[in-house]
Amino acid sequence: MPDETKRPAAPWPVKSDDISAWTDVYFRKTKEVVGHFGDSRVTYAIFMRRPVVSAPRLAIEWLQRVAHERGTEFDIDLCYPEGKWVGAGEPLMYLSGSFHKLVDLETLLLQKLGPACVAAHNAFSMCADLPKVSFLAMDARHCAGAEMTELMAYAASVGSARAKRKVEAVGFVGNATDATAHYFGQSRGFGTMPHAMIGYAGSTLRAAEMYDECFPDEPMTVLVDYFAEEVTDTLAVCRRFKERADAGTLSIRIDIAGSRYLEGLDPSASYAVLERHVPEAVRGYRTEEELRYLVGPGVSAAAIWRMREVLNDGGFPKVKIVASSGFGPKKCRLMAEAKAPMDVIGTGSFLPELWTETYATADIVEYNGSPRVKVGREFLLRR
Repeated sequence: MPDETKRPAAPWPVKSDDISAWTDVYFRKTKEVVGHFGDSRVTYAIFMRRPVVSAPRLAIEWLQRVAHERGTEFDIDLCYPEGKWVGAGEPLMYLSGSFHKLVDLETLLLQKLGPACVAAHNAFSMCADLPKVSFLAMDARHCAGAEMTELMAYAASVGSARAKRKVEAVGFVGNATDATAHYFGQSRGFGTMPHAMIGYAGSTLRAAEMYDECFPDEPMTVLVDYFAEEVTDTLAVCRRFKERADAGTLSIRIDIAGSRYLEGLDPSASYAVLERHVPEAVRGYRTEEELRYLVGPGVSAAAIWRMREVLNDGGFPKVKIVASSGFGPKKCRLMAEAKAPMDVIGTGSFLPELWTETYATADIVEYNGSPRVKVGREFLLRR
């Protein structure tokens, strides 16, 4: 279990002045009106317009901190506990309390709920489709600041936990930053070398030698696509570090640009690779996008199968393959169909692709115990 005592403080405001600066102005004006004419106990229904996986913990923790700061209590009726599937339009929770002390929180609350629930849904789908593959969350570089980074790491852990329960998936085993590693039960983030280190070293083999000298006791993952010689550099690294290769502490990572093929592949060679291993993968109808994932440029299923052939034929069956570059739900589904022999996927593509799908919505459905909601949202009333 994650050690919550090591969790860094969330960069989310709890002081009223700070909240006021970041909330929608009409909520601030409503707060003044309610303060002038008298408070009311209200109940909000909070929902989303698409199916999601419930990931409410960070939002609820923030509400609790704000309630403490304001000397009040908010009653939270969580309809779908963390990790449960939620249908479109179904209330995730009912939130009750003083209207005066709740009204200016809506903006920030919805920011903390919707994106996490969609990302959790995506992470679950990916892990469930590839249950034997380990995932690493490499989303931080794609996030808009520390708050989003925390939300997305949390979401990946929620989706992963659901996949572990449902299909006994390996799921997400870690991530790329120390600050959010606790969500994955780790004390620190994972990672070895970016493309910049290969460029600095001047060759893939030299970068591996530098890494090994600095971190001799750690497993090593070598990025092999910098010079477009994935096969050549993979074999050179495996031969140089045969002890690591034989011990299973060496991995090869491919992150091939979408503008070219793995060394030695082209369209016809890619089809031939899949024909050798999973002929059924390309014999049915495929969209252009699906074909790209299977036999196109970049990190395709054919590229991964070819790397496995190279490693096995070279006498390195214990060397693992780490794949990255655009591994979202659609690509993972196609990789599962092609039985692509990956050991690890590094991904930030569980982040929502369409941000409009992340919009959570809140409507007040009760005023002082009396059911009342705007016309068209009657489905939110408590049953």
